[in-house]
Amino acid sequence: MPGDAIRAPSRTQSRGGEKIVVTVVPPFRVAAVPSAHPYVTAIADPEGVRLLADPPPPGAPAGQWWPPQVLLPAWLEANAADFDLVHVHFGIESYSPAELEDTVAMLRRLRRPLVYTVHDLENPQLSTQDDHRASLAVLAAAADELITLTATADAEVREMTHRATTVIAHPTLLGDDPRPTGSAHDVTLVGVHLRDLRPNIDGVGTTATLVRAVADLRAQGARVEAVVRMNDRVRDEEAAASIDLLASSTDGVRVERGARLDDDELARWLADLDACVLPYRHGTQSGWAELCYDLAVPVIATRIGHIAAQHPGDFHAFDVGEPVSLARAIVDATDESWSRPGSPRREAEVERRRAERMEQLAQVRDAHLEVYRRVITAEVAA
Repeated sequence: MPGDAIRAPSRTQSRGGEKIVVTVVPPFRVAAVPSAHPYVTAIADPEGVRLLADPPPPGAPAGQWWPPQVLLPAWLEANAADFDLVHVHFGIESYSPAELEDTVAMLRRLRRPLVYTVHDLENPQLSTQDDHRASLAVLAAAADELITLTATADAEVREMTHRATTVIAHPTLLGDDPRPTGSAHDVTLVGVHLRDLRPNIDGVGTTATLVRAVADLRAQGARVEAVVRMNDRVRDEEAAASIDLLASSTDGVRVERGARLDDDELARWLADLDACVLPYRHGTQSGWAELCYDLAVPVIATRIGHIAAQHPGDFHAFDVGEPVSLARAIVDATDESWSRPGSPRREAEVERRRAERMEQLAQVRDAHLEVYRRVITAEVAA
């Protein structure tokens, strides 16, 4: 049975004989997959949750959590006394659906609950989704509780799995620290970060659409500029070369190549933008949309997944290959109602959102504690 998360049961009498009443209280020992991810650490209440450290994969460099050892039946069996439940977030692409069947079978044998947050109905690390959907089905069928981040994602999961979810919003990952508010400039600056051109990034299509949109807006007299950023190391150098060529042909568009930005550097880069274009060809939700919301930077993206449902008031849609739609989205996102980087208005809005998001973070942590309490209580009572 789950260990130090449980008080000694109290006993009451019922008509059918003795009835056992079990009271489950935190702290709950959670084997999260992964544990060190910023989202996972953010949702863990410091008083109510003890996250087990990610077990290091054999031969992996320090800090690498994948392939997640928690999903291995042998690890679960050897460490069963150390955790009360498993909570899966990311990394299921490391194993086949058949291997995950073995994982959930071991959890059932050990009588340890499984919580699964369905972050990715489509895996951003993969080009084809058949295996991912099969793995998702395995975990969704076996999980004691499912969590989604938006009501629209909940509706899709219900349709796919015929199971309800608990909807818990994506919280801020910035904590209560001061947030950058950008530097003032006399142009409308639109940015897109293509990162390492992973499979769900449409770097060429997004850049081509942005180049045309910026050219059209500038031809109409708008003071618009765009920055396209990529990491030094990318997965597709041919695509990177095409992006460089596209940007070099248009005034007002520049490409930046550099080392991967750390969290603070990324926040400062985003804060300087009037609007951020998300370059996704497929996906479900976006941590970048959450960071942009924290920094009061409006998001421009295609209508994939459930990004539009995260912060609808900050979302502006466009279609790849349709520069008119992107130009319209840029104008809408940066109209007079919005706050400009480096302005007192931007500073005030960022501060307002900081307070709002810290209150939400406490609610998110409480909601996860309640999910954990329910699944452990149900397992003990079974």
